[in-house]
Amino acid sequence: MIMGYFTNARPEIQCMVPVHTQKLLDVGCGEGCFGAGIKLKLGCNVWGIEPNREASAKAQQHLDKVFPYFFEEALPQIKGEQFDCICFNDVLEHMPDPWQCLEDSKTLLHKDAVVIASLPNVLYYHTFFKILLSKDWRYQPSGIMDKTHLRWFTKKSLQRMFEECGYEVLSISGLAPAKTIKMRLLSLLSLGYFSEMKYPQLVVIAKLRV
Repeated sequence: MIMGYFTNARPEIQCMVPVHTQKLLDVGCGEGCFGAGIKLKLGCNVWGIEPNREASAKAQQHLDKVFPYFFEEALPQIKGEQFDCICFNDVLEHMPDPWQCLEDSKTLLHKDAVVIASLPNVLYYHTFFKILLSKDWRYQPSGIMDKTHLRWFTKKSLQRMFEECGYEVLSISGLAPAKTIKMRLLSLLSLGYFSEMKYPQLVVIAKLRV
């Protein structure tokens, strides 16, 4: 994983956090840049969880409370807390069991709270055709084929995971769409069927299913 991960403020995700949020949990908060932006924008209380000790130490300078552990290790210390929003920015794909993580998160959510998660899209055209043509699943230091990723998702499998865990998916959108001629032709010739392939990342917003 490249160090830029720890310092990414993710403005494209910041704008998705509900304006009424008073308390937010940022899982995998890195150095706290995302949370600091949320605090500045909404004036809310932001807690972070970050297992990288160097990054979590820096996050403590920006956030209200930071736990230098993996998510499952931090759970006993935040038991009983309630949040208006929980964010997983490029985190769930690194977990052995993201389903259990989403199950555990349910106890930390207010009734009308939301979960926001961004994940790589394994159907991104550049990655998909590279695998198809090379007949090889080659890991990389970063990106969609990051060698630290344990899970890969498509839009359908992402929605299914949240629904299986008892969430109502409010939206799934793509981030940073490719604007190449090849992608435009592919989308045009398929009448939009492959339009999902232009996004390297997907972001889901979900709430507890009533």
